[in-house]
Amino acid sequence: MISLTKVLATCSPFLWAISSTNAFTSQPPPRTASRVLVGGIEEPRTTTRCFAKKNSADMTDEEREVAMDKALKAMTAFSNKYTTNTGTYYCEDKGIPAVVIKGLAEHKVTLGTPLCPCRFYEDKEKEAKEGYWNCPCAPMRERHECHCMLFLTEENGELCNV
Repeated sequence: MISLTKVLATCSPFLWAISSTNAFTSQPPPRTASRVLVGGIEEPRTTTRCFAKKNSADMTDEEREVAMDKALKAMTAFSNKYTTNTGTYYCEDKGIPAVVIKGLAEHKVTLGTPLCPCRFYEDKEKEAKEGYWNCPCAPMRERHECHCMLFLTEENGELCNV
C-alpha cells in the first residue's frame, strides 16, 4: 500500500500546476474526435493518446518514469483546462486532486486512457475500451457529478472545502 505522503511527494512538482490557471499553456491543443453534451453545453470530446509506445509491463524503469512524467503533465493540463471550461474547481486540500490526477496518469500509461482511478473494476481494459468511466466520466459530462471530487461544483463543493 502506498502512503499518501509518498504520493504527494511524487506529485509535488505538479501541485503548483493544479492551482495555476495558466499551467502548461504552451502545449498544443488536444485533438478532438466528436462533440459531446457537457452540462447542456456542446464541447469537443478530447481523444486520448497512449503515452506508452509498448506494453507498460515491458517498459524499463526509466521508460516508465518518462511516460509517467509526460502523462502527469498531460492530465494536469487537461484537468486545469476542464475546470476552466466547465466552471468547476478543485478542493482546497490540493492533496485530493493530486492523488486523483496521479491515478489518471497511471491509467493513461498502463491502459492508454485516463480511466477513473476512484472505482473498482473487475476488468480495467474492458472498462477503458467502453469509455463510460474515462475522465471526464459520463456522470461528470452529463450531470457535473464527479465522485472522485476532482471537479467540484457549487452543489458539492462544501463536501471537500472546510
